[in-house]
Amino acid sequence: MSFVLAAYVVPACAVWAALGLVLGAVSALGSVVAPVACLTAGVYGLGYGVVEVSGLAWPAAPGRRWQVPQGFLIGADSRRRVLIWGAILGPGWLTRNPYAAFGLLPLLVLGTGQVVAAVVLAALIGAAHGSGRALALLRDAAAPSADPFELVLRSIRWRQADGVALLAVAGAALMVAARLPR
Repeated sequence: MSFVLAAYVVPACAVWAALGLVLGAVSALGSVVAPVACLTAGVYGLGYGVVEVSGLAWPAAPGRRWQVPQGFLIGADSRRRVLIWGAILGPGWLTRNPYAAFGLLPLLVLGTGQVVAAVVLAALIGAAHGSGRALALLRDAAAPSADPFELVLRSIRWRQADGVALLAVAGAALMVAARLPR
């Protein structure tokens, strides 16, 4: 279990921390960047939050686009497969992510206005995303479902939860944007 967690969390933290360094540097360059990022995050969160909570748009059918290339896995032993999956799936950037809140995360990092805060926040986002993916894999491997519709129903429930989280973060981001100096 700890090997799987590390294989997902370590690359996720590294990739997100690097992104946080870049976004934090951009954010620190101008006083208008953080308020605009927060305002954009608020509008984004409201729009997608309403869509996901209301069920107006549901995820596309599962497909093979943006998945881990099979060529990377052919001939690999189980430990190497876990490392490859962790490096690609942990950060969340190289595969399709059906949850709109994922797109909000870089805006929130950009909205920090400080390099150190952006790096720390981004690394924490990476740790949370990598952990979530690893723990979901371990859960699904430990108790595979016999019901073929369970995955779809779980996805619908998570999309609605994602929408509620988007609305909450949107409200907070709009409040912060209103209070930031211009």
